[in-house]
Amino acid sequence: MKQADIVKEYGPFPGVEAVHGVTYDGENVWFASGDKLNAIDPASGKIKRSIGVVAHAGTAFDGRYLYQIAEARIQKIDPQTDTVLGSIPAPGGGGDSGLAWAEGTLWVGHYRERKIYQVDPETGKVLRTIQSNLFVTGVTWLDGELWHATWEADESELRRVDAKTGEVKEKLVMPQGAIISGLESDGRDQFFCGGGKTGKVRVVHRAGAA
Repeated sequence: MKQADIVKEYGPFPGVEAVHGVTYDGENVWFASGDKLNAIDPASGKIKRSIGVVAHAGTAFDGRYLYQIAEARIQKIDPQTDTVLGSIPAPGGGGDSGLAWAEGTLWVGHYRERKIYQVDPETGKVLRTIQSNLFVTGVTWLDGELWHATWEADESELRRVDAKTGEVKEKLVMPQGAIISGLESDGRDQFFCGGGKTGKVRVVHRAGAA
């Protein structure tokens, strides 16, 4: 177990009461703020644009489309046209938290049930269920491995887990009060972490963790 190395913070942002889901499209960091999806320039930390959609929890990007949890549905959004193309049922029925894209499927956190589901993005069918022992918020993949965030009281961790068994392989502990509401990796050595009602997005550097 190691302490998380927070190297940067974005926000708080005007009019944003809370940060929910977070994703990264290779250029912009996107975060959900209840009634909008917002794109941040990671160099300046400023919001470049917003899409007006219901955005209550996790956010993901598949290389072309954004996916956004909206209450008990997962919406598929074209960021080029800001259009909702369709939706599937969310496996947690409204208790869903994090969202990630990997291996051609969606991975969905279920907060209070302490679960992560692998879901068919076309039908919403649950393909796999992984159990955690703490409340699950954000989920992401890095270097072919599943990570998820936890949030209980005012404590959060980043955990690398076995995608089949849920066994915890690595932990990064956030400072007291620096909770994680959404999670995404940059595909290299950083995690973007939603800060809940702080209205911030924090960047955690992973290098040297073990």
